[in-house]
Amino acid sequence: MLKQEAEKIYLEQDYNCAETVLAAANIVYALGLSKEDIKLVSAFGGGMGCGSTCGALCSALAALGKKHVTTRAHATEGFKDLCANLVADFEQVLGSTDCEVLVQKYKTENTRCLATVLLACDVLEKYM
Repeated sequence: MLKQEAEKIYLEQDYNCAETVLAAANIVYALGLSKEDIKLVSAFGGGMGCGSTCGALCSALAALGKKHVTTRAHATEGFKDLCANLVADFEQVLGSTDCEVLVQKYKTENTRCLATVLLACDVLEKYM
């Protein structure tokens, strides 16, 4: 379900990878975010605009926080390990956490970074 929603958002609304993952998670997992809230992750697309950490990964972590943290991350037992495990799984599945590497591996002219977004959704679903 998450992948289908993400594909629709990415291709039809022209969101970047970060915006797409959070917007799709918001719909599928009823996170209660507004369209304005999705803008909070806009700068993570394109690996924070410089090819660094993948925006889809950043938003997967943001969705995880929204779903699992009740007050603060430090007060949420097991949350740090949950995040670390998601990042490790992301790297294992996609081969890297860096946008610059993932672009070389997955980006196409027709669908841009859709393959990365869909794989990120697969990883996120395990944790939601």
